[in-house]
Amino acid sequence: MYRAVKSKRPVNLDISTIHFPLPALTSIVHRITGVILFVGLVFAFWAFDKSLSSAAGFAAVQDALANNILAKLVAWGLLAALAYHFVAGIMHMVMDAGYGVTLEGGVKKAQAVVVVSAVLIILAGVWVW
Repeated sequence: MYRAVKSKRPVNLDISTIHFPLPALTSIVHRITGVILFVGLVFAFWAFDKSLSSAAGFAAVQDALANNILAKLVAWGLLAALAYHFVAGIMHMVMDAGYGVTLEGGVKKAQAVVVVSAVLIILAGVWVW
């Protein structure tokens, strides 16, 4: 079969050799944290419902968050996802306003997102533990 156009584009099927720039990675992680937050709503709504149902339910949720390591990990994970998603969302809103849409501006904002969210995640870990 004859092809009308010969493509000289390189074909790279090995995903492990592809290196994304930092702004692309922060955008991908922003989407992942959005999914984590959506799934985490199940646990948050359960805890809210249980804690508001009665005094015993509130004590059970309080006890779980104070003594259960798995509950603390889930709470810290949700707070970490929320912190990152919030900071990256602010970055996206700043870009939507037209600030820092250059390559250098994108890299600097991505670096700021990583640093600010890391600080917030550490603070959330200190608060939970």
